[in-house]
Amino acid sequence: MREERGALREGRRKKGMKCFFGVVVGEFWGLVRLNLLFCACVLPSSAVFLSGLFGFYSEIALFSSLLAAFPVGGAACAYVFCITKMLRYEPGYIWYDFRRKFRENVSQAAVPGILCTAFIYAQVYLWGPHLFGGAGIDAVWLIPGGIFLLIFGMVAPYFFLQIAYIDLKTKQIIINSVLISFASTPRSFMGAFMGGVIWVAFFVLLPESLVVAPLFLLFGFSLSWLLNLMWIWPAVNSQFKIEETLRRAGEGRVES
Repeated sequence: MREERGALREGRRKKGMKCFFGVVVGEFWGLVRLNLLFCACVLPSSAVFLSGLFGFYSEIALFSSLLAAFPVGGAACAYVFCITKMLRYEPGYIWYDFRRKFRENVSQAAVPGILCTAFIYAQVYLWGPHLFGGAGIDAVWLIPGGIFLLIFGMVAPYFFLQIAYIDLKTKQIIINSVLISFASTPRSFMGAFMGGVIWVAFFVLLPESLVVAPLFLLFGFSLSWLLNLMWIWPAVNSQFKIEETLRRAGEGRVES
């Protein structure tokens, strides 16, 4: 019977934008709830960071914002787990799945989550004067900055996906993330581009884009993760045979 359900899910699957709109329409309120849960996890850190940013870059506030980012990594793992369940057409319970995966992974993902948060804050710190102050951006800094952002966007999602699904040491997960990212460069690139383009557009178009800020609070993160995971999930699943193992074991975590 389990094999029949798996075959049915495979038959229902769509690709490309059909997949995207299928998940958005079918799981709209689930995506909104996920977005609100993630916002609740990142709000303490982002609020402290913004207070420091607009308080003449107070070092204490900026440092405190990283300490407050402790739950970000666990929330990211729970987020990608819930989104990939939607992509697999698996029945899910947002609050239960998010809470369970957060508790399972928050310890291992804490430091990586803080480092990713620090990287994002560094970009805001570096590019903020150009975006908010109206100063032009020198191409000498724009090109390497864009490359670093792209590499970050290509590698980081693989890290949180592996923590959510696979029992491995952090060091091995880092190595795997880099290797899979560049072994599947087209998918990694498209995932980073599609997942990041809405955020880049939002910050580049500030302050005019503030009018859509409430929409980002409702489903900005969900749309970004969905657009990213549509591209990179097949690479991770192919590498570790996650769906096949889950069908056999009936569990939410792969032992490796």
